Amino acid sequence: MRFGLRLCNIHMKYKLNLFIAAIALTVFSCHNNNQQDLNLSISPEAGTNYKSGDVVAVKAHYPGGTRPDSVVYLVDSVKVGLQKDSGALSLKTDTMPLGPRVITAKVYQGGKSQDISTNIVLLPAKAPVEYTFKVVKVFPHDTSCYTEGLIYQDGFLYESGGGYSNPPAGQENGGQSSLRKADLNTGKVMQKTMIDPKVFAEGISIIGDKIIQMTYHEKIGYVYDKNTFKLLKTFPNNVGVEGWGMCFDGKKLYLDDSTNRIWFLDKDNYRATGFIDVYDDKGAVERVNELEYIDGKLYANIWEKDTIVVIDPKTGAVLERIDLTNLYPHDKRNPNTDVLNGIAYDPQGKRIFITGKKWPHLYQVEFAKK
Repeated sequence: MRFGLRLCNIHMKYKLNLFIAAIALTVFSCHNNNQQDLNLSISPEAGTNYKSGDVVAVKAHYPGGTRPDSVVYLVDSVKVGLQKDSGALSLKTDTMPLGPRVITAKVYQGGKSQDISTNIVLLPAKAPVEYTFKVVKVFPHDTSCYTEGLIYQDGFLYESGGGYSNPPAGQENGGQSSLRKADLNTGKVMQKTMIDPKVFAEGISIIGDKIIQMTYHEKIGYVYDKNTFKLLKTFPNNVGVEGWGMCFDGKKLYLDDSTNRIWFLDKDNYRATGFIDVYDDKGAVERVNELEYIDGKLYANIWEKDTIVVIDPKTGAVLERIDLTNLYPHDKRNPNTDVLNGIAYDPQGKRIFITGKKWPHLYQVEFAKK
């Protein structure tokens, strides 16, 4: 999650590839149309934005005199409707996932079929509610920790610190990665284990008596004994572009990967079981980072922004946006500190804690509408 704009380039390539694939699909369909002299087209226009809940009029268009036997409509290869006339299909979007959706019309005529496709982008129906914050209490925080993952449990903070001992040229050095346990009230590190100096540690989650820790580029996950920090095993993590933030809702793990995607992982074998894509009413919300599950919602830092977004874990819609610009003002920061990164929650005390990379403080905050 870390160094400069290279990650944006990674995701831009991903988006570009998706766009090229969509264009290629349309061109291919049009090419087939020309070969068969049907000159089919389809509406709506590719790339049109809609709000979740909108009804989209989808229609295959034919040259004069053409009368298809039937038209089957599909969304992302799943059949959603059948028309036996030239009328439009009223496509309901209220149960569709957010993001790009490919719509295909399969036109049947004389025992043959021809496909024509378009795509839409589905956005949340409402803009996020804007929130600000109030500091309730300030706690000390270990300034040596380049915070990547943060969890509160039973009076202690469990924290994953990222970094390489010898970082690649041009990349910031967070110091050697670690896993640590610190006293909330004093900030004192009670327990710590250092990670392979060639590995950049990322988000963590606690499942029972185990701590799960992901890594940035290395495609490795670690499983520790929660009490002793003894490494129990490693596992391959081939989910997503990279390993970033992580949290646990009691049933499944959530992992983000430098993009706007949040993956669902099985809590026992850490394999992907699904995903959501994060969108607000303007478009994709990129670089979703450190995660926390709070009262049925996902709270996430946005990398390199003083912002937290609150996400519906079922749809990916951004429900709320919290402006934390003045929590630790840039003009008052120690020059060795870095960006806001770290959200932890005390479910018993209903307390939310926020910190950042190498920050001297951890803040207990409350959120309120602007």
